[in-house]
Amino acid sequence: MSLNETPSANRVHIGFFGRRNAGKSSLLNALTGQEIAIVSETRGTTTDPVYKAMELLPLGPVLVIDTPGIDDTGELGELRVRRAKQVLNKTDAAILVVDAESGKEGQDGELIRLFRAKEIPFIVAYNKGDLFPEAAAMAAAGEQAGEASIAVSAKTGEHIEALKERIALLARSGEPKLRIAADLIGGGDFVVLVTPIDKAAPKGRLILPQQQTIRDILEADAAAIVVKEFELRETLEHLGKKPALVITDSQVFAKVSADTPKDIPLTSFSILFARYKGFLSQAVRGVAALDRLQDGDRVLISEGCTHHRQCDDIGRVKLPRWIKNYTNRRLEFAFSSGGDFPEELSPYKLVVHCGGCMLNEREMKYRQGCAEDQGIPITNYGILIARIQGILKRSIAMFPHILAELEGGES
Repeated sequence: MSLNETPSANRVHIGFFGRRNAGKSSLLNALTGQEIAIVSETRGTTTDPVYKAMELLPLGPVLVIDTPGIDDTGELGELRVRRAKQVLNKTDAAILVVDAESGKEGQDGELIRLFRAKEIPFIVAYNKGDLFPEAAAMAAAGEQAGEASIAVSAKTGEHIEALKERIALLARSGEPKLRIAADLIGGGDFVVLVTPIDKAAPKGRLILPQQQTIRDILEADAAAIVVKEFELRETLEHLGKKPALVITDSQVFAKVSADTPKDIPLTSFSILFARYKGFLSQAVRGVAALDRLQDGDRVLISEGCTHHRQCDDIGRVKLPRWIKNYTNRRLEFAFSSGGDFPEELSPYKLVVHCGGCMLNEREMKYRQGCAEDQGIPITNYGILIARIQGILKRSIAMFPHILAELEGGES
């Protein structure tokens, strides 16, 4: 990802679904004006979801996803179908591509039921309208039945611009999203960000949560002062004005807490991102499971990205060590990264998730929902580290309702 590129998590995710040979890949290419997906007369050409970040006017930055045919068969076909359905967990808007020659069939109806169950807005695009005039009648019937529908031709470009307009209307969120930190500060405030140089970050760059937080602070007309952990104490002494907030990388929470006066609010990037993703309350409740772990229990540590592993990696090395030292239990650990989040969580007594900066809101909520539905406590890195180091109450004090939940659970 280039420095000026919109992160995938902040892009609208548009998924193309349908049966094999309905023209999903052709329509995606026509819609984007790029040869993103391989097109062939052979059924089942798309064997894995294909992702492409791009600008789609008039919507803006999007992530388009071409999926395998929902009617694929055989052992490998079943795996492809499962992967196609998994894409639904991160889809903000869906395009169901229907071959106008055959019209909707059983698998198309199944997809529509899944869209509705997951509350995903969708459009039915009847493709190959240049060859089959029935496409227009099918789309009209769908509209009359209250189902957003349009007849298109990926080959001739017929109604492609109209489809773009409808996707834009479909995907735009009606409600403003939460801010990362801007709503906690005012114009003219100082915010100190403690950012150890992370070896896992690309050379010469800050990691994504730090970049996004700095941008959010600047958009609030406040000043972001960035320091490394051993520079904090001196910076606060010479600042000349008390900062409105100190935000730290969770890995140095203990040192930063010791160096930050008690009258200055303190939290972490991970905690802010838990709130940004709608996860904070659940994460604070879930961390209480730390004190209930027993010998032999399994803990899942999950990351939303796939980065180069370091010798003292936070997820694979530090967290297991800190959890073992805190609980004094003989525990087993499992790990997942990227899109590889297990659907079955019953083998685990606790899930510890990263901040989710690389996951969009829908994908993060899906993972939270999996844990909640199966009764498995889930928390995140920052909350867990704050709990282990005895500074959880301080780190969430600027969120009174969350703090009240925590204190109520302890009483």
